[in-house]
Amino acid sequence: MGKVNLSVVIITKNSAQLLEKTLRSVKDLADEIVIVDDHSTDSTKMIATQFGTVIFTKREYDLGRQRAYAINKARGRWILMLDSDESIDKKLAREIQAAIKQNKYDGFIIPFQNHFLGRGLYYGGENYQMLRLFRKTKFKMEKAFVHEKVIINSRKIAVLKNKILHYSYRSIWQMYKKFTDYAIREAKQRRLNGESTSLKKIVMYPPHMFWARFIKDEGYRDGLFRIPLDLGFAYMEFLTYMTMLFLPKQNIK
Repeated sequence: MGKVNLSVVIITKNSAQLLEKTLRSVKDLADEIVIVDDHSTDSTKMIATQFGTVIFTKREYDLGRQRAYAINKARGRWILMLDSDESIDKKLAREIQAAIKQNKYDGFIIPFQNHFLGRGLYYGGENYQMLRLFRKTKFKMEKAFVHEKVIINSRKIAVLKNKILHYSYRSIWQMYKKFTDYAIREAKQRRLNGESTSLKKIVMYPPHMFWARFIKDEGYRDGLFRIPLDLGFAYMEFLTYMTMLFLPKQNIK
């Protein structure tokens, strides 16, 4: 099979809750949708099949490597990289189509609209943007256990106006489960990078994290409803440095 213009690339693991919403939002935009699934035990693959996606199964703890594998399986000249809890609206879809057709840039940074308990967030570290649309020939993926990033070998990068809709924090239970996984991954990554933990980091960094997000970066402007979210980030910071106490410096997987 030959090249196509745009491939949407997603990695999944037990992602059934929002995957249909994600796939429905890009089905008319993408020439193909590529999913690399980490042995899901829920209905992830069944949902993906309903949308005619190309599905590969692979287990890889390093999320950067898993992303790179997925991108290399895609046939598109252009790659739109999404998470299974992200979707796009019609305005962003039209903007992406126009950006690709214009053919002036090699990559596009896209802003995000994050949500907590179904409500939009605008402050306190949640107003961010990332490189998510790029030419396949230009990409390089950083190896990372968590918060993996794509880098492109080009200075021809522009910023889109419309936002990716991110439903990362859907319930208190789901959020803390996610933060626990992230903390363990982050602890392993920091250990591999040679960082050490300390009593100061364990005791002082978590409350500073809450203060930085809710006060310094004005998270309070979103409303008091987001306090559990910022406490969650403090919890993740605490668990990261606590976990590092029990990790060896080598042979981390």
